[in-house]
Amino acid sequence: MNRFKTSKYKNSTPKIPKKDGWIANVRGASFPSQGKHIKSSCSLVAFNTDQTGGGMVGLSSVNAASDGKWTVTQISCHADIVTDLDFSPFDDYLLATCSADEMVKLWRECDPDQDQCSNAEVTLSPADGRLEVVLFHPAASGLLAVASVRGLQVWDVTRDAALTVLEQHEDQLQGLAWKEDGSLLASSCKDKKLRLFDPRAQPSAVQCVQGHQANRDSRVLWVKDDSLLTTGFNQMRQQEVRLWDSRKLSSSLSSLSLATSNATLMPLFDPDSGLLIVSGNGESVIDCFEVNSSEPFLSQVSHCLTDLSTRGVALVPKLALDVSCCEVLRLLQLTDNFIVPISYQVPRKAGQDFHADLYPDTVGHTPAMTAEDWWKGENKQVERVSLHPSKRPKPATPSAQETKPKDLPRGKSKEEASSSSSPLSTPSSSAAPSRSPSSTSVLSSGFLPSPSQSSRAIHSMLGPSSKFRHIQGAVLHRDTHITNLRGLHLTTPGECDGFCANGQRVAVPLAIAGGQIAVFELSQPGKLPDTALPTIQNSVNVADFCWDPFDTHKLVVGDNGIQFACNLPSSGYSSTCTSMIFNCGSMCLNLMLFEDPDGKLLATVCKDGKVRLYDPRKSTLPIQEGPGPEGYRGARVVWVCDGKYLLVSGFDSRSERQLYLFSAESLASGSVASVPADVSPSTLIPFYDPDTSVLILTGKGDTRVYTYEIVPEAPYFMECSSFHSSEPHKGLCFLPKTECDVRDVEVARAVRLGKTTIEPVAFRVPRVKKEFFQDDVFPETAVWWEASLTAAAWLSGSNGQHRKISLRPKDMTPVSEAPKEAPVRKYLPSSVYLEEKTDEQKKEELLSAMVAKLGNREDPLPQASYEGVDEDEWDD
Repeated sequence: MNRFKTSKYKNSTPKIPKKDGWIANVRGASFPSQGKHIKSSCSLVAFNTDQTGGGMVGLSSVNAASDGKWTVTQISCHADIVTDLDFSPFDDYLLATCSADEMVKLWRECDPDQDQCSNAEVTLSPADGRLEVVLFHPAASGLLAVASVRGLQVWDVTRDAALTVLEQHEDQLQGLAWKEDGSLLASSCKDKKLRLFDPRAQPSAVQCVQGHQANRDSRVLWVKDDSLLTTGFNQMRQQEVRLWDSRKLSSSLSSLSLATSNATLMPLFDPDSGLLIVSGNGESVIDCFEVNSSEPFLSQVSHCLTDLSTRGVALVPKLALDVSCCEVLRLLQLTDNFIVPISYQVPRKAGQDFHADLYPDTVGHTPAMTAEDWWKGENKQVERVSLHPSKRPKPATPSAQETKPKDLPRGKSKEEASSSSSPLSTPSSSAAPSRSPSSTSVLSSGFLPSPSQSSRAIHSMLGPSSKFRHIQGAVLHRDTHITNLRGLHLTTPGECDGFCANGQRVAVPLAIAGGQIAVFELSQPGKLPDTALPTIQNSVNVADFCWDPFDTHKLVVGDNGIQFACNLPSSGYSSTCTSMIFNCGSMCLNLMLFEDPDGKLLATVCKDGKVRLYDPRKSTLPIQEGPGPEGYRGARVVWVCDGKYLLVSGFDSRSERQLYLFSAESLASGSVASVPADVSPSTLIPFYDPDTSVLILTGKGDTRVYTYEIVPEAPYFMECSSFHSSEPHKGLCFLPKTECDVRDVEVARAVRLGKTTIEPVAFRVPRVKKEFFQDDVFPETAVWWEASLTAAAWLSGSNGQHRKISLRPKDMTPVSEAPKEAPVRKYLPSSVYLEEKTDEQKKEELLSAMVAKLGNREDPLPQASYEGVDEDEWDD
């Protein structure tokens, strides 16, 4: 008979709260990835959400607010699905994410009821394809293991390159785990191999052995001391758990078969209690085992049947547990619409007594070493701390970072680095930094502080506010879509917008030999036939193409210095069109140019890092030249603010997308303002509406569309609401202003090219009293689709101006002429209350009213100042 010591945790009981104790409105998602779908720190819980297509991460707090409710928010993190996430073990508010967009980002989060920073603190580009797993080092600060489909790298986040790149796996990498002291790294792979790496010693595995026998998903984690535990499937396709000795991986020490199921087992282990949680993805069963040092190596503690299927599971760190009720584990179960907190409690007498036998000292929040120390060969354990209520560290707060040391700038010498400390290595007791407004970022990681709620309210009252800040983008009804697109050409040059549209037609390049272009009529939506489409045929691949702004039937196509002007019949086309060929001579590659509103000057931005201004009728040499974007990936330029400024979309020296504003009178002085966007390989393509000064940008393969109002004085860029599409698009093309539905306060209309569809997108400003024409956002518009003079007249020195027209329908009254309505008083005069109150009470109420006024400064829309309507009449 096998004998083993009776465990004090053997009667641990899972307690599932009632539904009102669940975190709701999470929209949990389980995207196809090898990473975690939910992760918890002592303060926050982050999870994958299907909100707007997968580039989002949901965020909530670990503990409910005083009213028993949780606040849930979503953060836009990546251009593609978030495949994995991990909280720093030394900072409750530092979250790492990796994505199918091939980027790793570190985010400085704050409590969910506060405004989250929209920019990552650190962005890493492993350049190894789709990323699957990201994992913080358990003992050293600022150290990450990053796994792609087959590759594995270790990064010091303060550097621009990986510390080491380990050997490629033979098949898809599926599981990754650091040993508790961070000396070794274990991985499991779809090739059924279990590998052990010493990243500082050699890039190849120090041990490699056959793991689970079935060629299906497996996971790995460290348990006690030198023991490894893996989950997978045996030859009978049963779920299986195996125990290994990392000192000799010749064969597993023990194995245990569980149910016959296709669900991937997601294991979690608590080294303090020795309890193992095992849950199948998509199943509603959660098992708890105790890992023993002798046979049987697993003894079951509990079998929990939950109400909902599991999308992911995470353990709350020990420092966040409620020891007063003998809680030894807390599990967070991610489901489709909820996060269910499951508390594992040992049946003991609850009260003031601290049950020390249940709570050995646990790992603290202070790193044992820096990433550089670890890389030099140090091995240290994180100092342990007591869970006794009077001795345990104070919980982290997002405002406790006033004395946080500054980040280590890239490029410092080793001597300087050794005397500096990184903010990524600070303990959780000083968690998130204070977020005072700043226009500069720390060099080492692109840290971009954001204002707290109180400072944001004051800044909003003192600074300008855009009337377009609540602009809303929406895809129009499916009846207006063109569907069943096939064979799109996705590799047009970066200088090409990818497709083009006018008010009547859309031209789309096809991936057919010879560079062919299909043209579709916007007035004929619906599903395209499965048969071949008539196309404009070319002899070589198309470099760029655009519609003649003054002729909706003429498409100009360019390749290798040759332009083809194709004339299409008014009723569309059903056969190959005729072409006129113009030899344009040698072209300046990687050059984007744009004429000013009057057509007098020409602005260019080039990959040589220069912005130039030409007067083409006077000289072939630029009349001005100045430094442009530092990045070499490409850029775009448009004239803004009545020709007083140039807006350039490009990249900075770290390949992060940036927007720059240049004064047209002084290019040599450099940009007058800049604003960061995000990290993506595609250039943000700008559209500027001179009527509203609204700038709309997106890139090929993006899901997010940025919106700004550009003003000719500080702050220059006023950010407005973004539009998120459900899947990556190939770009947006904007239509003439006459296509907008002004009755619905639509200030811009675009067509969006998806993988198989062409969809109209409307950008609207939310307004009440829509029966009136909103003339403050619809001034007279220039008829730019009509020529103002001939080419000969322009060459002779003449200048012309486009005529302007009003967009106001004849049956609509301008809102500026709308009759004023007297507001209805909802409350009694203040004198009624003040008569019955003391002077101190009056002061307190007046002060509270002033504070409330500051806090709500952003809520009203601009036209409230002259519409005179009640709050409950406003549209959401």
